Amino acid sequence: MDTGFVAALGDWRTRSGPLARALAAAVRDAVIDGRLPAGTRLPSERELARTLRLSRGTVVAALGLLRADGWLRTRHGSGSAVRLPARLTERTTPWSLDRGGAPDADLDLTLAVTAAPHRAYRAALARAAELSAPLLLDSGVATAGLPRLRALIADRYTRAGLATRPEQILVTAGAQAALTLLLDHLHTDRRAPVMVENPAYPGALAVLRARRARLLPVPVSARDGWDTDQLTTAVRRHRPRLAYLVPDFHNPTGAHMSAAARRSLAALADRHHLTVLADETMRDLDLRTPPGGEPHLAGARVIQIGSASKTLWSGLRVGWIRGTEDLVRRLLRNPLQAQLAPPPLEQLIAAELLGAPLAALLADRRARLRAQRDHLAALLAGTGWTYTVPAGGLTLWLHLGESGPHATDLAVRAAARGLALTPGPRFSADGATLTRLLRLPFTATPDTLTRAVDLLRECAAA
Repeated sequence: MDTGFVAALGDWRTRSGPLARALAAAVRDAVIDGRLPAGTRLPSERELARTLRLSRGTVVAALGLLRADGWLRTRHGSGSAVRLPARLTERTTPWSLDRGGAPDADLDLTLAVTAAPHRAYRAALARAAELSAPLLLDSGVATAGLPRLRALIADRYTRAGLATRPEQILVTAGAQAALTLLLDHLHTDRRAPVMVENPAYPGALAVLRARRARLLPVPVSARDGWDTDQLTTAVRRHRPRLAYLVPDFHNPTGAHMSAAARRSLAALADRHHLTVLADETMRDLDLRTPPGGEPHLAGARVIQIGSASKTLWSGLRVGWIRGTEDLVRRLLRNPLQAQLAPPPLEQLIAAELLGAPLAALLADRRARLRAQRDHLAALLAGTGWTYTVPAGGLTLWLHLGESGPHATDLAVRAAARGLALTPGPRFSADGATLTRLLRLPFTATPDTLTRAVDLLRECAAA
């Protein structure tokens, strides 16, 4: 027998419970951890029993458990090979949120992320590997991005009504890399505040705080969105030079900026020399039927930031900046740009996914997320907590009521019960407000969402 197979199982005999279940769990965990690649052929039952010093009945029972749960494929005359079950590869929920739906697993609802479209991603990876040969002839030094990828991204903007040339696109290693590069170039006057929404995405707040930016928060709500009068007053009174906003299915509230508000904001930016960084990472996750198709937040002083991380997979670190050709040239001269550029192979994968497969991928992803969102909303009915069902995105912004528990206290209680949550203060510009609010991603499976809400209600009642 291959000693590597035995080593991959680790010290499995120390697991509690019957030996057959312990062996099955060890094989399953080795596949998930990558110690046993999917497709690995298993030794025969007789050889497994002899090497592991087990009865053949125990081995047969362990393999039966794996086969029944989808972790093993057996073909007559070809033996058995380990695999990832379809129930894991065909869902939008990352394994780490609920350990594949294990009934006793801890639940992590702190991240609003999805799993990769497994089959499509692996196919794109294979095609990218085939296309990589010419790239290996070159230096691999960071550029503005692979020409094909820049052209695909530019074409998507153009087809959405915002004429764009490939020369206006700079590919980055995700949206936060794009924000970091733009701030390094544009945030030159430390006396002027940077306008942000309240609540705001914690990742963006962390980037801004790392640059010691003064934050000018303006409110956004799940129900009412942005108040353009308040925005105008804040700009006139405090004269920010930069604004970071998420107009499309805002994280965490899910608010979506109206076409009229977009026009008003673009005009406000022109009048007051305000540069707006519009984070569009959620734009493709429009859960309306049919999608609404609001125009991009655009104007002479608006720079768009995009990313494949929310639409496709967070592990695909490919984002982009859309600006003027002059802005792209200047950003390319920044030494920081090379550190914030994705590897060429990642760009090849992104180009494969953002091409022909994207429409089908988005339709499937939207349908699954829509069903999970509606399931979560139904679970919360009757709790006394208030929320607005978001038209898109990945999260529901839950108000616990003025007499309800503080979100941070509730999150601590939930963590003790195995449910990890992100309380409202994490999303506030000052880190102290939004104490009665909680972000609930609906990226988990319906069963996991049901368990999570049951635990949440028990913790609130306690």
